Amino acid sequence: MLNNIGLPGLLLIAVVVLVLFGRGKISSLMGEVGKGITAFKKGVDDGKKEIEEGSAEAAETARDVTPETTEDRDKA
Repeated sequence: MLNNIGLPGLLLIAVVVLVLFGRGKISSLMGEVGKGITAFKKGVDDGKKEIEEGSAEAAETARDVTPETTEDRDKA
């Protein structure tokens, strides 16, 4: 259904949205969208750094939790 919109349809939709909301409201909305995208990208980058730094620490501090005997395993 959306494949048949084309350029004239998109322009019509843009004009209707502009008339309904006004230029100021759309501009502030797009500014908020831009801030959200920037914050998301920063969060992804911070998460990647945390994973890279944390993986070395996690490997060092990981402890073995497997039971030593079958009796210990049956208790769990």
